[in-house]
Amino acid sequence: MIKASAPGKLYIAGEYAVLEPGQPALIVALDQFITVTLKQADKQGSICSRYSNGISIPWTRRNGKFYMDQRDNPFSYIASSVSIVETYLKELGYTLKYFDLTIESELDNKDGRKYGLGSSGAVTIATIKAILKFYDIEYTAELLYKLAAITHLSLNSNGSFGDLAASSYEGWIAYSCFERDWLINHLTHHTLTFTELLEETWPKLMIEPLESPEDLRLLIGWTGSPASTTLLVDSMQDEQDEMNGFYREFLTKSHACVSNLIAAFKDGNIRDVQEGIRLNRSLLQSLANKSGVDIETQALRDLCQIAEDAHGAAKSSGAGGGDCGIVIFKQEEEILPMVSAWEKKGIMNLPLQVYKTPDISHKAITGDL
Repeated sequence: MIKASAPGKLYIAGEYAVLEPGQPALIVALDQFITVTLKQADKQGSICSRYSNGISIPWTRRNGKFYMDQRDNPFSYIASSVSIVETYLKELGYTLKYFDLTIESELDNKDGRKYGLGSSGAVTIATIKAILKFYDIEYTAELLYKLAAITHLSLNSNGSFGDLAASSYEGWIAYSCFERDWLINHLTHHTLTFTELLEETWPKLMIEPLESPEDLRLLIGWTGSPASTTLLVDSMQDEQDEMNGFYREFLTKSHACVSNLIAAFKDGNIRDVQEGIRLNRSLLQSLANKSGVDIETQALRDLCQIAEDAHGAAKSSGAGGGDCGIVIFKQEEEILPMVSAWEKKGIMNLPLQVYKTPDISHKAITGDL
């Protein structure tokens, strides 16, 4: 039996802009996980999680390819992960085997409401890890990310794939997305073998692991209101043409803001990191006002105001519209009054820590900020 886990993530800065290739973001992996358990099977496989009410959904192969009846399939990310990895395995000359998968998640609360920690990204990375382990294939964070990005692209994801970078590289990372059209063109026209494509330099992709300043403290507040990143991103993309030149101006300002924030992070300058967080929040507020997309809900505004009153630098995390907000403090700051004030507003302090393991290569993929 094989087990593989992948952590959840939160965006610290660079939201919405990061959807554009080459636009930087700061992301962190956290110590809440999705775990995939895999064991060999004989004539067919199965997938089971609480999302299928604990029922094992069977899968098989047709014409040598992974097949699950779509009428029974609540596991699109898992099914696509298996299909993409098996394409890679066949190029490497492996004989494909059947297996049973079981998925356990810590990325939602006891009522099943998601915290907004990137469950689709984590389950994709954990599934890919488990299959590669099953075939005794050594992997790097880069290989995990690229296989996962192809998986999500095959499902027409409109995201930046930053959650995949955080779940594969772990810890703190600076990130910018690759040229989506470049990858789609190669996948569509088969100009490279799958193995060659994974070894290629992907234009504008940047994933750089970072070390946190020693006196930096990250706090996370959950508003209790789940949000749909996909719908929020769709809404923003629908509004881009109506914003005339504002969106390009937003991208320019976000690029400068997040680049400076990452530089301050590397320099260990907490004051400048906090100012970068505040400036990024201001940019996102302007974007929300111009587009009409509800990025910062009242609960998130309350979360941020309470944190700012306690000398933290706060903003919404990810697409907004609910889910989580983040706060950057200096270690010596008193946080209990803030946590108590959050509780009075129905905001939960999530006691999460930054997560990173040393067991795989986290070599950076360089790119220009």
